[in-house]
This record gives sequence, C-alpha cells and structure tokens, in this order.
Amino acid sequence: MARIRIPSTIVILFIMVQTGFLLFMYARYSSFMPQSEEKPSQVHILILSSWRSGSSFVGQLFSQHPSVFYLMEPAWHVWVTMYQNSAKVLHMAVRDLVRSVFLCDMSVFDAYMPWKRNLSDLFQWAVSRALCSAPACDSFQRTDITSETACKTLCGRYPFSKVEEACKTYSHVVIKEVRFFDLKVLYPLLTDPSLNLKIIHLVRDPRAVVKSREQSVKALARDNGIVLSTNGTKVEDSKYKVMQEICRSHVQIYETATLKPPNFLKDRYLMIRFEDLVRDPLSEISEMYKFADLSLTPMLKSWIYNITHGQGPGKKKEAFKITSRDAVSVSQAWRNVLSFQKIKKIQEVCKGAINMLGYQLVDSEKEQRDLSLDLVLPRRQNQFSWSSFNPKH
Repeated sequence: MARIRIPSTIVILFIMVQTGFLLFMYARYSSFMPQSEEKPSQVHILILSSWRSGSSFVGQLFSQHPSVFYLMEPAWHVWVTMYQNSAKVLHMAVRDLVRSVFLCDMSVFDAYMPWKRNLSDLFQWAVSRALCSAPACDSFQRTDITSETACKTLCGRYPFSKVEEACKTYSHVVIKEVRFFDLKVLYPLLTDPSLNLKIIHLVRDPRAVVKSREQSVKALARDNGIVLSTNGTKVEDSKYKVMQEICRSHVQIYETATLKPPNFLKDRYLMIRFEDLVRDPLSEISEMYKFADLSLTPMLKSWIYNITHGQGPGKKKEAFKITSRDAVSVSQAWRNVLSFQKIKKIQEVCKGAINMLGYQLVDSEKEQRDLSLDLVLPRRQNQFSWSSFNPKH
C-alpha cells in the first residue's frame, strides 16, 4: 500500500498551530466556564511508564476489562514518523495525540498513517480487547478474554473507522504510554475540562529493567536514538545513558506528583511498583481499579491468577508478549543473569531512582545472588532530589 510521507517539519508546524489554537480556545472557555461544571462522562486513565517495566502487563489488566477501551502506545506513530527529533521536541505532538485519543477523535492519526487504513495499521492493535470485540469486530463479546493471536486472525481487516466507533461506546478510555519524560508536559491535559484524567505511574527496579532491555536491544535502538537526540541514528545503550534518562524521568515525575503538587493533581496520581504488583496481584490490581473507578470481575480474577502463575520466567522471543509466567521469578531474574559489574554501573547511573522508589542497593555479588535478601523495601516517601545526585562517569 502506498504511503504519503509528510515532512516532519510540516507536521510539527501543524501541531504547534493546532496547540496554540486549543490553548487560546481553552483560555477563553475557562474564563466563562461555571465552577460547578460537571466532569466528562468518560474516565481517562494514562498508564505512564518506560520500556520493559511491566507496562504491557498492566495495560492488559485494563484492556481485558469489559468497560475499558484500551490502546497501547499510540504515540509510537509520532516517533516513527518524526524519528529525527528528540523526545523533548516530540512531547507536544505526543500529548496532542493522546488528548485526541482520549476524546475518541481518531482523525489525529491522519498525519501519521496511510489515508486508507484498517485496524491492523494501528500499532499493537490486537492487544486491545476493545478492538477485538463488538462494535470493532464481531468475532468476540466484550466479556471475553481475548488473545492477540486470535484477534489478528479474525479482526485485522475491519476498517480503521471502527476504532473511533468503538471508543465512544466505553465508560473508560485507557492509554499506556512510555514516551513522556516530564509530568509537567501533561498539565494541559490534567486541567482540560473536556478530560477526566488520572495517571497511574508504573515503575520497576532499574536493574530488572536493564535485564529485560537486553532481550530487546534491536527493537529499542530507534527509540534510544530519540531519547538521546541522535538525529535519527539508531543506538544501543551499552553505557546506560538511556537508562539514566529513564531513571531521571521517574524521579522527576514522582517528585512533581508528591512534593508540593498542584491542587489539580489531588487524587489523580497513583504510583505502582511492578514488584509489589507481582507479589500481591489481586491487592495491587484492586487498588488500581478502585483508583480508576472499575470493579474486578470473577472472570478477570481467574485470568489474573493464571497469567501470573505460569511456569518459568519467559523466553527471549516472548519479550513483547503477555504470556503465562511465574511473575515473581520474572521480577527477580536480573539477580542471577546480570554480572555484578553491570549492576554496579546501573546503580551508579540510577542511584537516585533506586533510593527514591524503594529498592535496596547491593554492595557485593554475594548480596546480589542471595535471594533470601529482599531488595524491595516497604513503600515510603523519600525526599531525594535528582539534582542532589551527580553520577560518576
């Protein structure tokens, strides 16, 4: 299928004009808006995380809920189209796309996708149960637990217009995104009267993240280049510079949300650690669902148990798949796989995030390999500031 390529500079200019217009209209609207204005009927949830942090798993916990319309990383299309730009430059375009998706306005994809398109043109469309069931696809019911493989086989040729049609029929719109590095970029969405936005901030032990990233080196190379502003050059992260940026962003997001946050963030931010989630899935998922105004169904409880109590830690070819695994084993695998030399380097560049998010540093290979030593500390608020930590080079 022929694709129309639009220069990234034109796309960015268009987005800047569009954003300026939206901010102007919002300023005018807000000055006349009554203070008693009701919230929108839909609930909007942004799962904010980074690559290889368990966010696809958390996304599925929401995707399989019959009240949820879910999309996985729709901003992938922005980064693929404008890969020669930096993550910071693309923040605005990503934010505008996310806003449009929350409002079920899928015309936003016109700038990033072929004009004539099907469901299958959307990144990771088949992991969304909402796109595998009515009204998007007639092969499954909303209450079914769908699989990516079956969905790809049966639903891929439905027209792209079904995405918007389906989105408008759900009470909750949930987006999982890994392409935000600054919580303040989301302030316009959090203060937008047309949205009812809540943020779930998912974090994971940086040492476990590195172990998982090593299974996906080629797949992450383009994104690494955008994070490091290499002007379109794909790069590996052998020196953990991308990890340093990821850790820095987690600290910034957590600090912004918990240390003197603006009033509009009250009751709209929840931090979840992947390790807590896999140790006590039902408790943590219940907390997330309560935060999102959702109920946990018996069918979902059964599915969650099965997906977290499989055999083994998962294979390299399953790096981007949601399969039945021993979730606790997955979360601890880095302690047996990574060398202590790597661990020391990761701890050096991510010490602030490790401390703030409640993980224990290891001082020797003996401590690393001793699985009886719990490195996940009770959750607490730490006053660490990234600016107070200067990693050694």
